[in-house]
Amino acid sequence: MSDSEAKCVYYGSVGPENTERTLQLAYERALELGIRHVLVASTSGKTGARAAEIMRDLDVVVVSHSTGFHAPNEQRLQPQYREAIEALDARILTTQHALGGVGRAVRRKLGTYQLDEIIAFVLRNFCEGVKVACELTVMAADAGLVPAGQEIVAIGGTGSGADTAVVIRAANSQDFFDLRVLEIICKPRLASTR
Repeated sequence: MSDSEAKCVYYGSVGPENTERTLQLAYERALELGIRHVLVASTSGKTGARAAEIMRDLDVVVVSHSTGFHAPNEQRLQPQYREAIEALDARILTTQHALGGVGRAVRRKLGTYQLDEIIAFVLRNFCEGVKVACELTVMAADAGLVPAGQEIVAIGGTGSGADTAVVIRAANSQDFFDLRVLEIICKPRLASTR
C-alpha cells in the first residue's frame, strides 16, 4: 500500500457538543473509502437515531448498553429513538460490553481487575471514544453485524454523544489482537481521566 494522507480533527473538549460534526466527518470518510458498515454507540438512542438519519445510505448499527448495565432490569435505550432508528432501516445491537462483562463482576466481587478491563484502560490512553469504538467493533462482529477482516467506521464518545470516529479493521472478540485501528477521523485532543 502506498502512503496516504487524511484529515484528522482534534476537539478541544469532550462530549456531546461534538456529536453533529463527528457524525458528519465519519460519514464523509466512509464515503471516501467506500466503507459500507458504520457502528455508533448510543445509550439513550439519540445519537444512534441521528447517525441513522445522516447515514441512511450506509449499513448503520447502533450499539446500546445491555439491560442492567446501569441498574438491575433497566434499559436506557428510549422507545422513541428505537422506533426512529428502526424506521430508518438501521439495526440495533444490545449486548454485554466486550471489555467489561464478567471481568467487571470479578472486580466488583473480589476487588481485582481482569484482562478485559485492563485492555479497556489501555485503550482509554487514546481517549474514551477509541476504547468504545474498539469494543463496539468486536461486539458487532461477534453478533455477525459487521464482517470480521473488513474496514468499518466506528463512532464512540465520552459520557454522552459522539466525539470520536475511527476506521477499524474488524475482528471477533476471540481474535481481538487482529483488530486494527487504521485511521483516527476525529477525537478529543485530551483524553478523559476516568
